[in-house]
Amino acid sequence: MNKEHEHVLMDETGMRRALTRIAHEILERNKGFENCMLIGVRTRGIYLARRIAERIMEIENVPVPIGEIDVTRYRDDRSGSLEHASDEGSPAMDIHNKKLILFDDVLYTGRTVRAAMDALMDLGRPQMIQLGVLVDRGHRELPIRPDYVGKNIPTSRLENIEVLLSEVDGVDQVVITQQRRHHG
Repeated sequence: MNKEHEHVLMDETGMRRALTRIAHEILERNKGFENCMLIGVRTRGIYLARRIAERIMEIENVPVPIGEIDVTRYRDDRSGSLEHASDEGSPAMDIHNKKLILFDDVLYTGRTVRAAMDALMDLGRPQMIQLGVLVDRGHRELPIRPDYVGKNIPTSRLENIEVLLSEVDGVDQVVITQQRRHHG
């Protein structure tokens, strides 16, 4: 990517504040964390869910069950790209009759969330699924709305939002980049 077209939208401090606010919103909406479970969408959603779990433990001093879900096999728009798919799919977890808070880094078309819900339904029947995202960039193709949002960032389809996390990328920030137009 051409770095001159990159703009930082959230830095480490902004991300930390957003995740702390989301942790408080989750606790308020669910009246604590009893019978709840955080589920991170692989890959970056898992790290964000872990960070939220840490905040909830600090606030409530209760254990926070965390799971992870790999949606690769459930995607309807990425046939043939099974680079991250494992034979087992996602690790087994007991989600029956629990309130699940599904967490991902960026909400765009909604297809990843739909795939995650399909994967979760194959594991059991949750009482409820709530959705949290660090960034909602708009452009939904499916009727999916997040319950918890770190930041709404309206974008054009020629822009990309990239969430960089210290666990994966060595830095915490959200950047927006312009795609180059292809003339054909």
